Amino acid sequence: MTFSRRPLLILPAVALLAAAGCSSSDATAEVTVPSPSAKEAAACAALDKLLPDTVAGQKRHDPTPDSPLTARWGDGDAAIVLRCGVPRPDEVADPKYPGVEVEGVTWTVQARAEGPRFITQYREPYVELLTGTRYEHDASVLQPFGAPVAKALPKTLDVP
Repeated sequence: MTFSRRPLLILPAVALLAAAGCSSSDATAEVTVPSPSAKEAAACAALDKLLPDTVAGQKRHDPTPDSPLTARWGDGDAAIVLRCGVPRPDEVADPKYPGVEVEGVTWTVQARAEGPRFITQYREPYVELLTGTRYEHDASVLQPFGAPVAKALPKTLDVP
């Protein structure tokens, strides 16, 4: 049994995802590629092979530079950008920081003007999802990442 000091919102596996149109306006947008250890990079490459082709109605079109550490779906306010192997954020140690559990994966949630930032907890390497404002109040965008993250990234005890 896992205990967390963070308030968690459990979303059911049958949560509906909002369908959204896709624009190519920033389809080639650059994303900073993380620099994880070789072991973490290998885990990220395994995750990359499991990622869905479509998330929340948005088709996958990876950013530049091309890397198995980054992935992208949608554009503009519907953008969803994944970065695997990011450094451990300070927020995951703060018990007052909001968290959400979706499909067995726990995420820290950080509000941003550009849209929410989600960071995995209790797993290494860390995965960051940057989402557009369309998902400001919609954690269901995390649902398609549950099974791939759980399968590719080992669960660790990451509690201070």
